[in-house]
Amino acid sequence: MHTHTLAQVAAHMPHDGWGGGPGWFIVFPILWFLLAVAIVFLVARGARRRFRNGPPWAHHATAGPNPVAILGERYARGEIDETEYRSRLDVLRSSTPPAADAG
Repeated sequence: MHTHTLAQVAAHMPHDGWGGGPGWFIVFPILWFLLAVAIVFLVARGARRRFRNGPPWAHHATAGPNPVAILGERYARGEIDETEYRSRLDVLRSSTPPAADAG
């Protein structure tokens, strides 16, 4: 029976292609870092695109028909005259709603 030293056994082991030395200890963390940077970049870019027209929660508050546009359409069709149009437009543009008529 032949006895071999550890160095002789290691020299005759098959090479699997991963024996690049200690360089892989540097390359893998760099690759993980680049992957993390790419993910953060893509998430930030998507958020910027979604917020381009304002925050998403602001769109829900303005859902529905625009009352000023509806009033303008009614005036253009002749359903209301200029006095009523201007009166209602002032009410729509004021910050406080009009008081209900008592009679």
